[in-house]
Formats: sequence, structure tokens, C-alpha cells
Amino acid sequence: MPLDENYISKLKKRSQESHVYQKHQLVGLEIADLLDDRKHKALYIKLAKQGNGEHLLGVAKEISKKKEVKNKGAYFMKVIQVNK
Repeated sequence: MPLDENYISKLKKRSQESHVYQKHQLVGLEIADLLDDRKHKALYIKLAKQGNGEHLLGVAKEISKKKEVKNKGAYFMKVIQVNK
């Protein structure tokens, strides 16, 4: 029995959507979006869960405003590493 093509396309579309259940997940995704680094969203979610998510979000907002930074994700990690 062949599957309906619409069903397959719906599954693919649904898998691309994020499912947020906890506050630290939302904060981590917001950080990833600010830094244009969705590839490492799991890392940002983990950092938000372990530490102060609001502080990390503030740091990410400041870094996102800097136009001269090429790799904002790496710069973010360096800044929070120095601040520990």
C-alpha cells in the first residue's frame, strides 16, 4: 500500500518545526537565532539549562549587534568562557 505524497510532505514539514516544552529550550533557540547559528542550537539549550539563561540571552543580544564579528557563535562562546 503506497503512502500518500501529501502525508510524506506533512511529516517532513513537521520535523522542521521546533517543539519547545521548557523555558531553557526557548532561551537556547533564541540565542541560536540571534547568533545565526541554528546548527548548534542543542549547545545553547544546554548552556541555558545549566546557567543563567537570561544573562546568556543578554550577551547574545549584545554580540548580535556587532557587525564586525564574522563568527558570532564562536565569539559568544569565547565571551562566556572568559566571564566564568
